[in-house]
Amino acid sequence: MQSNKLNILGLLKRDVRVLFFTRIARLFAYGFLSVVLVLYLAESGLDGTQIGLLLTLTLAGDTVMTFWITGTADRSGRKKMLIFGALLMAAAGLVFVLSKNFLLLLIAATIGVISPSGYEVGPFLSIEQASLSQIVPDEQRTSVFAWYNLAGLFATALGALAAGLIVQFLGRLDFSLLSSYRAIVLGYGAFGLLLGGLFTRLSTAVEVRKNGASSQTAPALNRFGLGRSKRAVLKLSALFSIDAFGGAFVLQSILAYWFTVRFNVEPAVLGGIFFGANILAGISSLLAVRVAARIGLVKTMVFTHIPSHLLLMMVPLMPNLPLAVTVLLLRFSISQMDVPTRQSLTMALVDPEERSAAAGITSIARTVGSSLAPVLTGPLLASAALINIPFFLSGGLKLLYDLLFYRSFKAARVPEEQNG
Repeated sequence: MQSNKLNILGLLKRDVRVLFFTRIARLFAYGFLSVVLVLYLAESGLDGTQIGLLLTLTLAGDTVMTFWITGTADRSGRKKMLIFGALLMAAAGLVFVLSKNFLLLLIAATIGVISPSGYEVGPFLSIEQASLSQIVPDEQRTSVFAWYNLAGLFATALGALAAGLIVQFLGRLDFSLLSSYRAIVLGYGAFGLLLGGLFTRLSTAVEVRKNGASSQTAPALNRFGLGRSKRAVLKLSALFSIDAFGGAFVLQSILAYWFTVRFNVEPAVLGGIFFGANILAGISSLLAVRVAARIGLVKTMVFTHIPSHLLLMMVPLMPNLPLAVTVLLLRFSISQMDVPTRQSLTMALVDPEERSAAAGITSIARTVGSSLAPVLTGPLLASAALINIPFFLSGGLKLLYDLLFYRSFKAARVPEEQNG
């Protein structure tokens, strides 16, 4: 509806604005780091196997921290847990700057919050989704999530572009590659501190509401915060983990490394490539709202996802850089249409009092899936003969996910679709 676009602006009251700003700051930092992270680790002397293990433990550590933080956020306070997560992000960046010791890097990667993909990691998204779903009307949820994702993707794009330009600029000032990359990692840690400051601006409206329901009328929840929605959440989690496992074979930092090895691309050009890719991804996220209004959330997720995977598998088959970039950009132009629809579907399928838990558990499932792939990707990247294999593994696994997801949820009807 036309009025939906106008209503979005009216919904952006203080806490929603703060959550949008934190999303922008965080995703800028993630995009900032992802372009140089693998290159920085390689320049620091780590080999492909060590880098793969480090990335895997980074994602595995995010799983543990997300499980703990999201599991306690509703009791201890969402605002407090968001601030704590931001401090972990700052601490991880600082350790990566100050130390080349592999063991210390492993500890920082496991305990801290580091994004090798350029996209969301850690507890932030789960708690912010639950807060946004509480603040905005249900009928506006998909639209708000689309704008929320669009803001993040534009921020990721700008972060990637800025990182490439900064590395190029520092190179002209005779900084070594290692020093230039280290400056980017230091900037990542600084954004963690900025993020913590932004979270202090949230009000008590984002905290769990006490509705006064008696123990007899309130739904029974297990220790993970799930009740009637447990079966749907577990099924979603299993499927999302397959999708994330496939996606982690071609994290943005791995893509940057692949373009550098395959085509000898300069950091500034890499930043430009990922700037364009994330801009297109952001637009696709916004277009998903209109498509979903016509064909439904599930069909939008699946029918736009399948061609994006086929395009991903075509990237390494391209004989030169322009064609490889073109195919990659085509892929990104439809790659994120499943994100706001997936988030909205998850919130719609669970009871309101289970949303924080559902968002946290499905996010953890995605992180668990993501954490397994990089350790397998590292040895592949170290071999010139196998460096293209991650693209085919990623695309194939994601196609499997789409087919399984459609079979499981093709009959699902969320309230807004039933009313339409």
